Amino acid sequence: MTSTSVPGGKNDESNFIEHDASGVGAEEAADNHAEPLPADAPVLLFLHGVGDGDPDNNWRPVFDAALTEAGYPNLDEVRVIAPKFAHALVGSDDREAVPCLTIKVPTRDEAKTNRRRFENRMRAAELRFGGHERGSGIPGLPAAISASVDLPSFKAAQNYLHVPHIRAQVLNRILRMLPREGRLVIVGHSLGSVIAVDLLRRLPPQLHVTGLVTIGSPLATKRFHVDNLQDVLAEPPSNLGWWVNFWNPADPVAGRRGVSSAFPWMVDLLIPTKKILHQAHSATEYLAQPAVADAVGYALFGSKGKEVATTATGFDIPLDPAEIYAVVALRFAHLVAQSLTGDLGERYSGALRTVQALSVVALQERIANEKRLLPAAVAQLSFDFSDLKTPAPIPQRISGVPKDMAVVLFTVLGTENVIHPFEITVSKSAKQQAMEELSAEMGFGIQFGRDVFTAANTANTALSGPNLGWIKWGALGAGATAIVLATGGLALAAAPGLAGAALITSALASFGPGGMVGGLLTAGTLMSAGGGGVAFGLASNSTSAETVEAVVVRQLAAVVLRKLQGLSQDDSVWNQLTTMELDVRREYERADEFSDASSPMLKEIKKKIAIIERAINYLKDNNLEPEDSLTIHMDRGRQ
Repeated sequence: MTSTSVPGGKNDESNFIEHDASGVGAEEAADNHAEPLPADAPVLLFLHGVGDGDPDNNWRPVFDAALTEAGYPNLDEVRVIAPKFAHALVGSDDREAVPCLTIKVPTRDEAKTNRRRFENRMRAAELRFGGHERGSGIPGLPAAISASVDLPSFKAAQNYLHVPHIRAQVLNRILRMLPREGRLVIVGHSLGSVIAVDLLRRLPPQLHVTGLVTIGSPLATKRFHVDNLQDVLAEPPSNLGWWVNFWNPADPVAGRRGVSSAFPWMVDLLIPTKKILHQAHSATEYLAQPAVADAVGYALFGSKGKEVATTATGFDIPLDPAEIYAVVALRFAHLVAQSLTGDLGERYSGALRTVQALSVVALQERIANEKRLLPAAVAQLSFDFSDLKTPAPIPQRISGVPKDMAVVLFTVLGTENVIHPFEITVSKSAKQQAMEELSAEMGFGIQFGRDVFTAANTANTALSGPNLGWIKWGALGAGATAIVLATGGLALAAAPGLAGAALITSALASFGPGGMVGGLLTAGTLMSAGGGGVAFGLASNSTSAETVEAVVVRQLAAVVLRKLQGLSQDDSVWNQLTTMELDVRREYERADEFSDASSPMLKEIKKKIAIIERAINYLKDNNLEPEDSLTIHMDRGRQ
């Protein structure tokens, strides 16, 4: 082995610990394989916590069993590096220097790109491993954990945190055992998680950390932040693929919380345990958990073959309205993405990829819960989201959608955010070009796509006056959720132009008003619902005038689009507007009796009345009211 040069003091990545010719330190000792492993074999670095360091590697058979149970190969196919540094933590006469930083701080533009790509990987990890759950902790427990560091039993932790040459000896010992380049998976338990995070920025520049898995970590407690780790790692380092932390509520070291309170860019995952206190904190207890095995196994081996999505499954059966909304919306978004370039195109495509993955999961869960066959058009949308090199499949063309249904669908697509929850401004011309292409391929002709935007502009002018530009894009947003709640949940009676009431109510119950699919369904339902419940929800004081305007302008746009296309009108729009007018005026009379004349609530109600009146007047002036509208309106007025 060549001489060892320990850098110190300066951030000079050329001054780096040398290795032997194989690129692996001579102290690597966790594995004795009967046959040499291939050069590209995955490398696992396991960092133990305080104590004796598990000299017999009792963690290994436990973790082998968990990996096998999770469907992955065991550690015989992995180069395992499990350094033992328990004695080094107790004390040392050697005076080594803490290894220098080798991972450069990126420029502003590089940091922006790195963060975006890191967030993509973390979203994939969260989708695969489970939802983020930080935990709330227990009052006083962080202080108790901090104080415990001063106890004699935690002398090893004290030394690592406060004695530089001991910290240096541990870090250098680990670095001497690592390859110069390639891909590395790190598992850090307890104090080992602190060492792992401390190590990240000191690794060889060509050694990329595919995944970092921490278990039983105390990093939520600032006392463990050696060298101000929380501040230094305000952004994820450029050599880190992803980081997930597992904690369980019975683990006293974790303090009933994860570590994202200190590092908000990573993901915390809660796992249950039947153990308590020190048993709950043990490495073997964590490593026996299926979720931990799945995370480490995925980092080492990638997706399991049985879980990789394929387009060869699914049945040639019709889509229901909710599925039509999802597939058509995703295809529209892909058409928009094709016209975008540069940073805008990269961000939009990344957001679309995430939205498609989440939408497919939601669709498949709903179909499975309803015990229905999976339509081929939905199955075709699936892809391995966790593999960032796998593009999101472009949805197939959809035909056979009734034009009356397309009026509502296309109005929603043209005015709502199809990549929710991401917000990316796209030019009107890009959306209109995509809309024209979509309408042509669905058999409605290019003019239908153009008329969608003409109708929206006409409706916007009718309600808000001239020179106010394009309709407020995606303005329903959280307002739609407020309306759904105000109507007593999801009991929205959809008009025939959208779909049967029972089917849409069921779909909304599955998706909720949030998310891309649920949001578009909610917007479409609010546009075409004929029941008084929606009118009541819009009239409610909990619904803002801006939300009322967002709903009404879309309703009016659908009316204008029907007129431009020579389609029969949907009387439910008129009925809802007139019902809403009566309800809002009734709210005003009740509030006006005792409220101040300058009351903000009264002003908000007046705005609602003005919006609804303009819409009704537009319908009257353009002969778009039902023939029996006068009789209906008079009858309602007597109620």
